[in-house]
Amino acid sequence: MATRKIFAQNLRYWRKERGLSQEQLALRAGIDRTYISALERELYSVSIDTLGKLAKVLNIEPAKLLERPPRSGK
Repeated sequence: MATRKIFAQNLRYWRKERGLSQEQLALRAGIDRTYISALERELYSVSIDTLGKLAKVLNIEPAKLLERPPRSGK
């Protein structure tokens, strides 16, 4: 799985897990809501600085946003 896809899925998962809309996450991270949307749709790659901002708002380690999902037993 491509890193951009992994990041997009993790960002969406953690944002929803924290009960945040794209707009709320963007506001708290100091970035534009449309950028959050583009990241979740895999249109852009995230910069290391933005990765840190998002992780801080989500209250997780930045590495969590880059972790591959566990393999299913299929």
